Amino acid sequence: MLIIPAIDLKDGECVRLKQGLMEAATVFSDDPATMARHWLDQGARRLHLVDLNGAFAGKPKNEDAIKSIVEVVGDKIPVQLGGGIRDLETIERYLDDGISYVIIGTAAVKTPGFLHDACNAFPGHIMVGLDAKEGKVAVNGWSKVTGHDVVDLAKRFQDYGVEAVIYTDIGRDGMLSGVNIDATVNLARELSIPVIASGGITNLDDVKSLCSVEAEGIMGAITGRAIYEGTLDFRAAQDLADQLSPKFLE
Repeated sequence: MLIIPAIDLKDGECVRLKQGLMEAATVFSDDPATMARHWLDQGARRLHLVDLNGAFAGKPKNEDAIKSIVEVVGDKIPVQLGGGIRDLETIERYLDDGISYVIIGTAAVKTPGFLHDACNAFPGHIMVGLDAKEGKVAVNGWSKVTGHDVVDLAKRFQDYGVEAVIYTDIGRDGMLSGVNIDATVNLARELSIPVIASGGITNLDDVKSLCSVEAEGIMGAITGRAIYEGTLDFRAAQDLADQLSPKFLE
Protein backbone atom coordinates (compact mmCIF):
# COMPACT_ATOMS: atom_id res chain seq x y z
CA MET A 1 0.00 0.00 0.00
CA LEU A 2 1.46 3.31 -1.11
CA ILE A 3 0.86 6.35 1.09
CA ILE A 4 1.00 9.24 -1.36
CA PRO A 5 1.58 12.85 -0.21
CA ALA A 6 -0.56 15.41 -1.99
CA ILE A 7 0.73 18.79 -3.08
CA ASP A 8 -2.23 20.94 -4.08
CA LEU A 9 -1.20 24.07 -5.96
CA LYS A 10 -3.05 27.38 -5.86
CA ASP A 11 -1.43 30.55 -7.14
CA GLY A 12 1.98 28.86 -6.99
CA GLU A 13 1.60 27.88 -3.33
CA CYS A 14 1.03 24.58 -1.57
CA VAL A 15 -2.46 24.60 -0.05
CA ARG A 16 -5.24 22.34 1.15
CA LEU A 17 -8.94 22.88 0.63
CA LYS A 18 -11.92 21.78 2.64
CA GLN A 19 -14.45 19.93 0.46
CA GLY A 20 -12.96 21.49 -2.67
CA LEU A 21 -13.81 25.09 -1.75
CA MET A 22 -11.20 27.52 -3.07
CA GLU A 23 -12.22 30.10 -0.49
CA ALA A 24 -11.47 27.54 2.23
CA ALA A 25 -7.79 27.19 1.26
CA THR A 26 -5.09 26.91 3.90
CA VAL A 27 -1.57 27.76 2.70
CA PHE A 28 1.04 25.32 4.00
CA SER A 29 4.04 26.44 1.97
CA ASP A 30 4.99 29.08 -0.57
CA ASP A 31 7.68 26.78 -1.97
CA PRO A 32 6.16 23.63 -3.49
CA ALA A 33 9.56 22.33 -4.66
CA THR A 34 10.91 22.39 -1.12
CA MET A 35 7.75 20.59 0.03
CA ALA A 36 8.32 17.93 -2.62
CA ARG A 37 11.89 17.45 -1.42
CA HIS A 38 10.60 17.10 2.14
CA TRP A 39 8.26 14.24 1.23
CA LEU A 40 10.97 12.61 -0.86
CA ASP A 41 13.31 12.75 2.14
CA GLN A 42 10.54 11.28 4.32
CA GLY A 43 10.42 8.20 2.10
CA ALA A 44 7.57 8.97 -0.30
CA ARG A 45 7.50 6.62 -3.27
CA ARG A 46 5.06 8.72 -5.30
CA LEU A 47 3.71 12.28 -5.28
CA HIS A 48 0.21 13.47 -6.14
CA LEU A 49 -0.06 16.98 -7.59
CA VAL A 50 -3.21 18.96 -8.27
CA ASP A 51 -3.35 22.23 -10.19
CA LEU A 52 -6.34 23.69 -8.34
CA ASN A 53 -6.49 26.86 -10.41
CA GLY A 54 -6.33 24.69 -13.51
CA ALA A 55 -9.18 22.51 -12.30
CA PHE A 56 -11.43 25.56 -12.10
CA ALA A 57 -10.09 27.33 -15.21
CA GLY A 58 -10.02 24.25 -17.42
CA LYS A 59 -6.41 24.82 -18.43
CA PRO A 60 -2.99 24.63 -16.72
CA LYS A 61 -2.28 27.48 -14.32
CA ASN A 62 0.62 26.31 -12.12
CA GLU A 63 3.08 24.93 -14.66
CA ASP A 64 6.11 26.73 -13.20
CA ALA A 65 5.50 25.23 -9.77
CA ILE A 66 4.91 21.80 -11.32
CA LYS A 67 8.17 21.98 -13.27
CA SER A 68 10.06 22.99 -10.12
CA ILE A 69 8.70 19.92 -8.32
CA VAL A 70 9.66 17.59 -11.17
CA GLU A 71 13.16 19.07 -11.21
CA VAL A 72 13.54 18.22 -7.52
CA VAL A 73 12.08 14.74 -7.78
CA GLY A 74 13.76 13.92 -11.08
CA ASP A 75 13.48 10.25 -11.93
CA LYS A 76 13.59 9.16 -8.28
CA ILE A 77 9.85 8.58 -7.86
CA PRO A 78 6.77 8.84 -10.08
CA VAL A 79 4.67 11.99 -10.03
CA GLN A 80 0.97 11.96 -10.89
CA LEU A 81 -0.80 15.19 -11.81
CA GLY A 82 -4.37 16.34 -12.27
CA GLY A 83 -6.22 19.62 -12.73
CA GLY A 84 -7.20 21.45 -15.89
CA ILE A 85 -6.12 18.78 -18.36
CA ARG A 86 -8.47 19.04 -21.32
CA ASP A 87 -6.46 18.24 -24.45
CA LEU A 88 -3.80 15.86 -25.78
CA GLU A 89 -1.26 18.64 -26.24
CA THR A 90 -1.32 19.41 -22.51
CA ILE A 91 -0.83 15.74 -21.68
CA GLU A 92 2.11 15.47 -24.06
CA ARG A 93 3.73 18.59 -22.60
CA TYR A 94 3.40 17.32 -19.03
CA LEU A 95 4.78 13.90 -19.92
CA ASP A 96 7.69 15.56 -21.72
CA ASP A 97 8.30 17.63 -18.56
CA GLY A 98 8.71 14.42 -16.55
CA ILE A 99 5.23 13.78 -15.14
CA SER A 100 4.66 10.00 -14.95
CA TYR A 101 0.86 9.84 -14.82
CA VAL A 102 -1.71 12.37 -15.95
CA ILE A 103 -5.07 12.33 -14.18
CA ILE A 104 -8.16 13.26 -16.17
CA GLY A 105 -11.23 14.13 -14.14
CA THR A 106 -13.91 16.53 -15.32
CA ALA A 107 -12.99 16.08 -18.99
CA ALA A 108 -13.38 12.31 -18.68
CA VAL A 109 -16.95 12.74 -17.50
CA LYS A 110 -17.95 15.52 -19.89
CA THR A 111 -16.12 14.27 -22.98
CA PRO A 112 -15.35 10.57 -22.56
CA GLY A 113 -14.08 10.45 -26.14
CA PHE A 114 -11.15 12.61 -25.01
CA LEU A 115 -10.25 10.10 -22.31
CA HIS A 116 -10.44 7.29 -24.83
CA ASP A 117 -8.14 9.19 -27.20
CA ALA A 118 -5.71 9.95 -24.37
CA CYS A 119 -5.49 6.28 -23.37
CA ASN A 120 -4.78 5.35 -26.98
CA ALA A 121 -2.20 8.12 -27.48
CA PHE A 122 -0.39 7.70 -24.18
CA PRO A 123 -0.88 4.11 -23.01
CA GLY A 124 0.32 3.45 -19.48
CA HIS A 125 0.26 7.12 -18.48
CA ILE A 126 -3.43 7.95 -18.00
CA MET A 127 -5.39 7.74 -14.78
CA VAL A 128 -8.94 8.86 -14.18
CA GLY A 129 -10.02 10.85 -11.16
CA LEU A 130 -13.58 10.25 -10.01
CA ASP A 131 -14.80 12.51 -7.24
CA ALA A 132 -18.14 11.49 -5.80
CA LYS A 133 -20.70 12.56 -3.26
CA GLU A 134 -23.16 9.89 -2.12
CA GLY A 135 -22.15 7.73 -5.08
CA LYS A 136 -22.65 10.41 -7.74
CA VAL A 137 -19.75 11.93 -9.68
CA ALA A 138 -18.90 15.61 -9.27
CA VAL A 139 -17.17 17.79 -11.86
CA ASN A 140 -15.79 21.33 -12.31
CA GLY A 141 -13.68 21.36 -9.18
CA TRP A 142 -16.51 19.61 -7.31
CA SER A 143 -18.83 22.55 -7.91
CA LYS A 144 -21.40 20.41 -9.74
CA VAL A 145 -22.70 16.95 -8.83
CA THR A 146 -23.87 14.98 -11.87
CA GLY A 147 -26.30 12.10 -12.13
CA HIS A 148 -23.56 9.66 -13.14
CA ASP A 149 -23.01 6.64 -10.91
CA VAL A 150 -19.34 6.37 -9.95
CA VAL A 151 -19.15 2.58 -10.37
CA ASP A 152 -20.77 2.64 -13.82
CA LEU A 153 -18.42 5.34 -15.07
CA ALA A 154 -15.35 3.65 -13.61
CA LYS A 155 -16.18 0.38 -15.35
CA ARG A 156 -16.57 2.17 -18.67
CA PHE A 157 -13.27 4.01 -18.26
CA GLN A 158 -11.54 0.80 -17.26
CA ASP A 159 -12.43 -0.55 -20.69
CA TYR A 160 -10.75 2.49 -22.26
CA GLY A 161 -7.42 1.43 -20.75
CA VAL A 162 -6.83 3.77 -17.80
CA GLU A 163 -4.07 2.70 -15.41
CA ALA A 164 -5.99 3.33 -12.20
CA VAL A 165 -8.96 5.14 -10.69
CA ILE A 166 -8.38 7.77 -8.05
CA TYR A 167 -11.53 7.84 -5.95
CA THR A 168 -12.28 10.82 -3.75
CA ASP A 169 -15.19 11.08 -1.35
CA ILE A 170 -15.68 14.84 -1.53
CA GLY A 171 -17.84 14.85 1.58
CA ARG A 172 -14.75 13.87 3.57
CA ASP A 173 -11.86 15.45 1.70
CA GLY A 174 -9.91 17.87 3.86
CA MET A 175 -12.25 17.29 6.80
CA LEU A 176 -10.06 14.82 8.75
CA SER A 177 -13.13 12.66 9.24
CA GLY A 178 -11.82 9.26 8.18
CA VAL A 179 -11.83 7.41 4.88
CA ASN A 180 -15.06 6.14 3.35
CA ILE A 181 -13.86 2.53 3.37
CA ASP A 182 -17.17 0.99 2.29
CA ALA A 183 -17.53 3.15 -0.81
CA THR A 184 -13.89 2.67 -1.78
CA VAL A 185 -14.10 -1.11 -1.41
CA ASN A 186 -17.39 -1.22 -3.28
CA LEU A 187 -15.75 0.52 -6.23
CA ALA A 188 -12.57 -1.57 -6.12
CA ARG A 189 -14.52 -4.83 -6.13
CA GLU A 190 -16.18 -3.85 -9.40
CA LEU A 191 -12.90 -3.16 -11.20
CA SER A 192 -9.88 -5.12 -12.36
CA ILE A 193 -7.60 -2.05 -12.32
CA PRO A 194 -6.24 -0.56 -9.08
CA VAL A 195 -8.07 2.05 -7.02
CA ILE A 196 -6.25 4.80 -5.15
CA ALA A 197 -8.22 6.12 -2.20
CA SER A 198 -8.40 9.83 -1.48
CA GLY A 199 -10.27 12.00 0.96
CA GLY A 200 -10.58 11.89 4.71
CA ILE A 201 -7.46 9.99 5.79
CA THR A 202 -6.69 11.23 9.28
CA ASN A 203 -4.44 8.93 11.30
CA LEU A 204 -2.78 5.52 11.50
CA ASP A 205 -6.14 3.86 12.16
CA ASP A 206 -7.21 4.90 8.64
CA VAL A 207 -4.01 3.40 7.25
CA LYS A 208 -4.73 0.13 9.07
CA SER A 209 -8.29 0.11 7.78
CA LEU A 210 -7.18 0.64 4.19
CA CYS A 211 -4.45 -1.99 4.41
CA SER A 212 -7.01 -4.48 5.69
CA VAL A 213 -8.93 -4.18 2.41
CA GLU A 214 -5.91 -3.80 0.10
CA ALA A 215 -6.60 -7.21 -1.41
CA GLU A 216 -9.86 -5.83 -2.85
CA GLY A 217 -7.73 -3.84 -5.29
CA ILE A 218 -6.73 -0.71 -3.38
CA MET A 219 -3.10 0.07 -4.20
CA GLY A 220 -2.63 3.35 -2.37
CA ALA A 221 -4.03 6.27 -0.45
CA ILE A 222 -3.50 9.98 -1.05
CA THR A 223 -3.13 12.13 2.04
CA GLY A 224 -2.93 15.89 2.35
CA ARG A 225 -4.28 17.88 5.26
CA ALA A 226 -3.48 15.14 7.80
CA ILE A 227 0.26 15.15 7.05
CA TYR A 228 0.40 18.94 6.93
CA GLU A 229 -1.49 19.49 10.17
CA GLY A 230 0.27 16.64 11.94
CA THR A 231 -2.55 14.21 12.71
CA LEU A 232 -0.70 11.68 10.54
CA ASP A 233 3.06 11.16 10.58
CA PHE A 234 3.90 10.32 6.98
CA ARG A 235 6.96 8.18 7.61
CA ALA A 236 5.15 6.22 10.32
CA ALA A 237 2.18 5.77 7.99
CA GLN A 238 4.28 4.38 5.14
CA ASP A 239 6.25 2.17 7.53
CA LEU A 240 3.00 0.77 8.91
CA ALA A 241 1.62 0.21 5.42
CA ASP A 242 4.80 -1.64 4.49
CA GLN A 243 4.50 -3.88 7.53
CA LEU A 244 0.90 -4.70 6.67
CA SER A 245 1.49 -4.90 2.90
CA PRO A 246 4.88 -6.59 2.43
CA LYS A 247 4.26 -7.39 -1.24
CA PHE A 248 4.99 -3.77 -2.15
CA LEU A 249 8.55 -4.21 -0.88
CA GLU A 250 9.28 -7.17 -3.16
